[in-house]
Amino acid sequence: MNIQILCYATFAERSPDNAKNFPISEGETVKDVVEKVGIPVDEVKIVFINGVSAILDAKLADGDRVGVFPAVGGG
Repeated sequence: MNIQILCYATFAERSPDNAKNFPISEGETVKDVVEKVGIPVDEVKIVFINGVSAILDAKLADGDRVGVFPAVGGG
């Protein structure tokens, strides 16, 4: 099974080389993937799966497109 992982803002530098075809095992969650790519889970503030807001404990399926965002500020 493979997913696409999109790492935004300050997470972009941690995006894996195989981000467009990232291998996962059945039953893996967003949290599992975030940990695999080396992003501290407590820094993840927004998660999307296939364009829909999701939680870190959401289970992933083959072909999912996962976006993870840190806290973003501006002014």
